[in-house]
Amino acid sequence: MARLTVKDLMDQRGKHTFAMLRVETLDEAEAAAKAGVELLSVPPAMVFDRRFREVAPDAFIFPGDNFYEIGTADDFLKWAFPLYKYGADAFYCSGSTGTIRAMAEQGLPVCGHVGLIPSKATWTGGFKAVGKTLESAKLVWAQCKAAEEAGAFAVEIEVVPHSITQAIAEKTNLFLISMGAGPAGHAQYLFSDDVLGQNRRRVPRHAKVYANFAAEYDRLRAMRVDAMGRFAKDVHDRDYPAPQYLVDSENEVVEAFRDWLDEAALA
Repeated sequence: MARLTVKDLMDQRGKHTFAMLRVETLDEAEAAAKAGVELLSVPPAMVFDRRFREVAPDAFIFPGDNFYEIGTADDFLKWAFPLYKYGADAFYCSGSTGTIRAMAEQGLPVCGHVGLIPSKATWTGGFKAVGKTLESAKLVWAQCKAAEEAGAFAVEIEVVPHSITQAIAEKTNLFLISMGAGPAGHAQYLFSDDVLGQNRRRVPRHAKVYANFAAEYDRLRAMRVDAMGRFAKDVHDRDYPAPQYLVDSENEVVEAFRDWLDEAALA
């Protein structure tokens, strides 16, 4: 398919729900692209890897990092311009509205973050839903309005009651990326670690697990240790290398070489 644009996403609001994953490796990016996942959140370094567009040529990608890893609005601009040059489609920004505004004024497509913002969770009471009370629901709406007025085209809306998300979706012009915020989001977003079952920590309530990579990794780890252990034992017992793993020269060559070595040693 043709590579999506911001306009495509906005035009499809309410008509098509997009799938979005956070991927951490090229293997995950390639699998997501082949599986039909249209939107990818990626580590910034992946954008600079020429192999990325070879494995996911049509993915709409959001490189992102926590605001404290990047810095001020000026730092975000210096961070974003090279990524845009190398093919980033939009930018995740958990920074201030001033940072969103500075990026949007330069024509950079920006996705803000509302609701449960992990890097700012202390302000909303920790890692729990935001919007279950009237006061906190108003806060989520205020965050959306502030991001939109600053120039963001999208926000990640995280762990917000689905009815609150539905009400916001009816009133906002933003593209809503739902992470545990219900079906009213214009995209549904999960981490590949959770989808693949390789997250060994607590799986969030909103995450659906589709595979058990952790068990497979454990099985492969045990196979790895067993194979290496058997190799070490063969070496120690002088069972490796056995004749079938050896190469040799013709007897005449070996004898001639030994004669030459004897003469060379006496020289």
